[in-house]
Amino acid sequence: MRGCLPFAGVCAAALVLLFLGSRLSLLPGLGDLFEEKTTDRSGPAVLKSIQDMSAYEAASGNFQVVVDLEKDAKYLPDAIRGTRTLYVGAGTVGASVDLGDVGADGVTVNEDRTTAELVLPHAVLGKPALDPDRSYAVSKQRGILDRLGDFFSDNPGSEQAVNKLAAKHIGKAAEESGLTKRAEKNTTSMLQGLLGSLGFERVTVRYADPPR
Repeated sequence: MRGCLPFAGVCAAALVLLFLGSRLSLLPGLGDLFEEKTTDRSGPAVLKSIQDMSAYEAASGNFQVVVDLEKDAKYLPDAIRGTRTLYVGAGTVGASVDLGDVGADGVTVNEDRTTAELVLPHAVLGKPALDPDRSYAVSKQRGILDRLGDFFSDNPGSEQAVNKLAAKHIGKAAEESGLTKRAEKNTTSMLQGLLGSLGFERVTVRYADPPR
């Protein structure tokens, strides 16, 4: 019990400071004492690698999902230990066809170069990319112990869990949206227009899984 008293005193003092800071900042002339100042001391971005791309991104979908994530303790009430975050995640998913993966027998041209047949791999989805400008937390509910943990933590109120969950749901929605079919349709139109401008009168594009 004696060892718990100093810790309880620190927690009580922290709560008093948080309460006073939120109340005194509302009084005229005292707002500057608790005003937040943001300073960006980030270093320059460093190029780590360059990768040549052969995929043609033929379609892109914009998605939005509302994440309701709750974490609680088994034997403690939510007011003591537990968090619930309501988060709106918005992002994009692209669908592309890898033209560099076309095999040697994937392109067939007749002798007078008027007809062409192309066999391409099916379109695939890229990883969901969350847009920080359109993603935001609607509400955060935290128990007393979680608030104290955020106060003493180096990374309070981390949104990593809801970001991952939002990306997971957006990726699932992209799989069910028919985005790959749209990408294949757009790729076909692009290739038919391109080869048509080169003099080909008939261009056939098929999609097939690569041989294993």
